[in-house]
Parts: sequence; C-alpha cells; structure tokens
Amino acid sequence: MAHGKETPRQKMIGMMYLVLTAMLALNVSADILNAFVLVDNGLVKTTANFVAKNESAYGIFEAQMEKSAVKVGPYRDKAYSVRDMSDKLAYDIQELKVELIKHCDGPEAPSLTPVEWFVGVKREKKSTCDVNDALIQSKDNMDKPAQIMIVNGKGEELKKKIETYRDHLLSLTSDPSVQSAIKESLNTDAPPPAKDGTRQSWESSFFEHIPIVAVVTMLSKIQSDVRNAEADVVQNLLAQIGATDTKVNKMEAVVLTKSSYVLKGNEFEARIILAAYDSLQKPEIVLGPLRKTADGYEIAGEGRVLPYDAQGRAIYTNSPAVGNYMLQGLLRMTGAEGVMSYPFTYEYQVGEANTVISPTKMNVLYIGVDNPIAISVSGVPGDKISASMTNGSLTPSGGGWIAKPVSPGKAVVTVSAEIEGQKRKMGEMEFRVKTVPSPVAKVAGKIGGRIDKATLVAQIAVLADLENFEFDMKFTITEFTVTATKGQFVQNRATRGARISEEQKTLLNGLTKGSKVYFEDIKTQGPDGKIRELPSISFTID
Repeated sequence: MAHGKETPRQKMIGMMYLVLTAMLALNVSADILNAFVLVDNGLVKTTANFVAKNESAYGIFEAQMEKSAVKVGPYRDKAYSVRDMSDKLAYDIQELKVELIKHCDGPEAPSLTPVEWFVGVKREKKSTCDVNDALIQSKDNMDKPAQIMIVNGKGEELKKKIETYRDHLLSLTSDPSVQSAIKESLNTDAPPPAKDGTRQSWESSFFEHIPIVAVVTMLSKIQSDVRNAEADVVQNLLAQIGATDTKVNKMEAVVLTKSSYVLKGNEFEARIILAAYDSLQKPEIVLGPLRKTADGYEIAGEGRVLPYDAQGRAIYTNSPAVGNYMLQGLLRMTGAEGVMSYPFTYEYQVGEANTVISPTKMNVLYIGVDNPIAISVSGVPGDKISASMTNGSLTPSGGGWIAKPVSPGKAVVTVSAEIEGQKRKMGEMEFRVKTVPSPVAKVAGKIGGRIDKATLVAQIAVLADLENFEFDMKFTITEFTVTATKGQFVQNRATRGARISEEQKTLLNGLTKGSKVYFEDIKTQGPDGKIRELPSISFTID
C-alpha cells in the first residue's frame, strides 16, 4: 500500500483492503471475497464521476479558446496532454484486469462484457471489457495473478507507467497543494520493512499472495486515483486561465472625439486607441490613405506616425476649414501571433455649429440596462433638440437621454435640431452594443482554493458578483449543486435558489481536512430574465 499522508477516501479504501486481506489470510468464508465486489463497485462509480467532471472542464477550455486562442491555447494543450496520458493509463489498467480474469477463468469469462472506450485527445475507439466482479468464478485464485503481475513483470511495468504519468502531472503545476495530492495518490514507494527486516517491492505488496478479486479491486483504485489526479491538474490549469485571461474576445480600432462637428476656427481633436488594449504595449498608429491588399490593408504612401502623450494616448489634432473630412490609417499591434494591423476610418464635418454626443460612462451600450447619454447642440436649447437611435430606443430623462439597445452589434445615435423653424440633422455617432458580462459565483467571497471548514459551514448562500462593471445590476443565483467525496463515494446535493440548504450543510459538516468539495451546475438570472450557467467553484478543506 502507498504510505504517507492520505485523503480520508484513500484511508477508508486502504483500511477496508487491509482488513479484508487479513481476514482472507485467516481462511474466512467466501463472503469476505464478495465484500471486495462491493468495494470495487463503489470505486468504479467514483471513477465515472471524475471522468464526467473532467469532460466538463475540457469543454470549458474549448469555450475559452473561441474567446482568446492565443492566451488559452498553451493551457489547453497542457490539459489535453493530461487527458491523453490519463485515458491511456486508465485503458492499460483495464486491459490488465481483462488479462488477469481471462488467465483465471478462460477467454470466455462470464464476468467480461465487450465495450469500446474513447481514448486520447482524438477520442479514438479502443476495444476492452467491462468487469462484473460478482461473476468472477475464481475469486480466491492467488497463483495466477501473482504469475502475471510478479513473475511476468506486469506489476513492475504498471509501476513505471504510474511514475511516468505522475512526473508529467507534477511538471504542469507549481501549486504545492496539488503537487502534494498527486504525490500521495500516485505513490509507488516500497512499503516499510517488516519487523523481521524483510522488504517487499511496491508490486509485491499489491499483487502477491492476493486473490484475483482483490487484485481487480486494487486496480480499480489506481484508476480512480488517476482520474482524481487528472481532475486536480486540469482544475489548476483552468484557474490559471482565470488569473491571466483579460476576458476580451474582440479587438478593433476606435476613434474617440470630443466633438464630431467642429465650429469654424476651432481645433479638431481625436484619440485613436485599440479597444480592449494591453496597457503594457503602445501600438503604432500610422495615418494615411488605406489601400486594400490580399492580406488586409496597407498605407498608400509613406504615412504619418502619431506620437504618444504622457498619458500613453496617441493624439491627432488639426484645424481645418469648413467641410467634410476623412481620417484614415492603421493601428499596428505586436502580439503572440506577430504584428497585427487594424484599419480605421472616421468621417467628420467642420461647420458653423457644433454637435456633441458623449456617453456618460463609456462608448459602449449594454443590453438590459439604462445607458445614460448626454446630447447637446451649441446654440440650441434642449427643448429644440431631438434624437433617435437604431437597434433600440432613445428617450429623454432628467436633462439627459436613456438608450436601451436590443441586440448585440452596433447602434447609431442621430441628433437633429430645430433651427429657424426647420428640422436639421446635426450629427450622428456609432456605439458598440454588448450584452452584460456574466457575474462570478463566489462562496465566502472566494472563487475556489483552500478554505477552513468552519468558514465554509458558516456560509449561508452562493453569491453572484458582477466584477468591475460600471452599472448597478443585480444577478441572483437560481440553483446549484454541492458535490463532495465522503468515504469512497461521491455525494451530490442540489438546491433551488442561492441559499445553502440544510442537506448541503449536513454534507459540508461531514467533510474532513483534505476533502474536496465542488459548487457546480451554478445558474444565475439577471434583470433580462435569461438564465446563465457559471463556472464551478472548487475548494480543498484546510
């Protein structure tokens, strides 16, 4: 058996295994052999639960790849290397079970049912067999398992595969708690010497002088440990994405102006930035006529590079005469994929009057909230100004205007004024329209990690926190599930609403140090009435 610090589930399984093996040595009845069947069934169910949770995590990686492939890609690739090795090791162990049973009960053993497993990142189909321990005919056979595992070297071969797998997982994380858990669950050290000084190898302690039904059960335990370690590393990689991702899925060149209509003799000023930009980089902004090429756009001619001011903004100034003007150029940004170019084009007018359209929060309108906008026209009183917008509604409110867009994309605000009895169009401005970002689910103000049991049990609800969002919006949790491992079984407790139910508290109260608990299947609802699914929260009890 592996030694050192173990989780409660591992201690329970190890204790049951030692007790049952010791009773076998005393020639206790075949009922003891059947007890291994119960232990193995529980391990198989636990492993299936881990596989399902891991599949969900890989799905999150794919969803994040669509948003930011450059940043997520390296973590996704690491996770897929874990998936590939975990599948292959679990499959090899399953094939070892099949070989052992066929060696004992023959090639047509009634305990074996042919199935196909999906293995590796490419989900290749491989043939193997499910094992029904209850139908093993030679449950007490100790000779043939020892022949295969010890004499034929299959046990030593398995040990090397576990060590290779363990070392790979350790190379992918620097989290001390994750590394410690991996080392403990995948420990292949030889047990301490007996009182008489004799020593056993790891494989001898697991597979020598042990009946076939117990050997199969121990192989199931190793499969469960493999899937548990896989879950730890994949969740750790997901956490790293959350810590480093800027949560931006689109970048575009944007021209911001104090005014889109300039009085004659005044200076026109425009700020040209990359929306959702990296503050550590300053893109090169080149002005000049655009020319379309096979790869995108280029500047026709030498172009003019804009300088940056002390605040890190590229400022364009001009003092034109009355008329229509076009501001064109390229914004060049160096990133992980090389130099990326973003073309921009902006038309502006210079006339005798001035129209100003400026958002009071940002140049983005959000669906489902009141977006305040200030609109004014120089020399024209407010009661003579009218405005409208595409993709939504625009209504006066307390000296300003409230914009309510209806679908993602863009919206154009158009301003008109009554001058000398005639209605004239004074200007327009395009806004980006976005949905409100999803909130972050939190328990005890945390999104996961280590937590002491008293703090966790004291919590009364799961909260939805809309981080770093300018508008005052409330999201409510509509349902969630608490999942934890007690003994060798995974238990789930679901509830409606945000409050932690009494059943869930009972489950949390039963956890011990080192236990893992998940808040998952979290759903939330915002003012728009739509239900959103939030990422799971994973805690380790201190």
